[in-house]
Amino acid sequence: MISIRKWVLVVFFISTSGIAWADGFPVDTSRKTRMPPAKKMMKQDSLDHAAMGHVMHNMMQMQQGMSMMSHLYSRNLPMNRNASGTAWHPDQTPMYMYMFHPSQSMENQWMTMLHYSVFLRHTNQNFNNPGKRGRATQFDAPNYIMGMAQRQLGQRGLLAFKAMISLDPLTVGNNGYPLLFQSGETYKGQRLIDRQHQHDLFSELSVGYSYALSPHADVFGYVGYPGEPALGPPAFMHRLSSFNNPDSPLGHHWTDATHITFGVATAGFRYKIAKLEVSNFTGREPNENRYGFDRPRFDSYSYRFSINPSPTLALQFSQGFIKSPEALEADHNVTRTTASLLHSKPLGQPGRYVSSALVWGLNSHDGVNENAYLAESSLQLGKTALFGRYENITKSVDELGLRDYFFTAPSDATKLVNINSLTLGLNYCLLQLAQTDLVVGAQLTGSFPDRDLEPIYGKNPLSGQIYLRITPSLMPMMMPGKSMPGKSMNHH
Repeated sequence: MISIRKWVLVVFFISTSGIAWADGFPVDTSRKTRMPPAKKMMKQDSLDHAAMGHVMHNMMQMQQGMSMMSHLYSRNLPMNRNASGTAWHPDQTPMYMYMFHPSQSMENQWMTMLHYSVFLRHTNQNFNNPGKRGRATQFDAPNYIMGMAQRQLGQRGLLAFKAMISLDPLTVGNNGYPLLFQSGETYKGQRLIDRQHQHDLFSELSVGYSYALSPHADVFGYVGYPGEPALGPPAFMHRLSSFNNPDSPLGHHWTDATHITFGVATAGFRYKIAKLEVSNFTGREPNENRYGFDRPRFDSYSYRFSINPSPTLALQFSQGFIKSPEALEADHNVTRTTASLLHSKPLGQPGRYVSSALVWGLNSHDGVNENAYLAESSLQLGKTALFGRYENITKSVDELGLRDYFFTAPSDATKLVNINSLTLGLNYCLLQLAQTDLVVGAQLTGSFPDRDLEPIYGKNPLSGQIYLRITPSLMPMMMPGKSMPGKSMNHH
């Protein structure tokens, strides 16, 4: 299994990076800001993709007579780079949203965006192993909606707000949805196993402020209650590579589980294509009451280094020192280390693009190291999308509630098991109305756990689902010389 994992990741990396440096659509950069003339910019740094973005920005201003929305935490970065929390996407990431802005100058005016995703689906887990563990079916509706607003303050400042809510507690249920081999949360004081927990009603309420030291440098601060610290890649539900998959990755608690944290404070500095940020946050994950607010503790820390070497790539390395993340193991602290590579590239025509991700996460605690690897990709070809996800993850038998099965006598020993999972899916846009898409999709997941788990879960468990998804439509990529749509546009 280890060799299979390595070959899958190698092939995925080669296929992704092979097109990463090809020319794609020009990227919209900041809205109104004092920029050097194009000639001077090119002389200063002809190879700097950020400088190229500024040139495109100047061209767009001259040809359109107006500016567009910038990144939430920089006046000099494109809004396409927005991700969850303060994380970065590639600059050429397509967006699904509604955007509302003044028709002319936006100086000292509010810009707002709205994006959401609602899956109406039926899932059937481990359907080929009757009587085995994890076999379950459910109708549910995973969902979220996020609003964002920003406004320039003076010549260099930028103020931004985000609010995200999820009706999962109502549409998914208190004990989440069936997901084979998932773990990491509790329900009624017991481990939630083979199920994915629902998200909190209030998933983010945050405010951020950035100050442009120059077109190439920013400092920023971000506070959330709840919010997301500088740890891990963009959360799975906000990555375009997982846009078509309703399920959480099995490695969610190894990479991006802190995306809903009750108490976050982040400070960061950007210089050209690189960014360094640090966070102080609450280590304990949200409790079972998904309708309220947990007590902020600010007892954990993290740092993240991000770099976007080209408009098609976003890389990050991060590490967090998390105090007592799980209520059932209150005396266990976790050191979480993550690294990721995200790739997005338009494929020449509107509605055609590829978006991919490689993610690694490591949880270290009590001398035990548990790894999670993920490779996922989505290929959009007009109305049709092909997508997939591969995972390899190491979990302890305690995570799966199997200590009594593997240890007949009391023991402090730890046993780790390995799980491989492959998901392939297809969807099709049935209807586009009022800048809103109705998509029908299906996916099939094959799980390949250690043989030690076969008596419990059966042989090669299969899981599948069908769904309808409702989201805003794809926002057209911004090209020099093209007039922009009206006051309402589309985003993800």
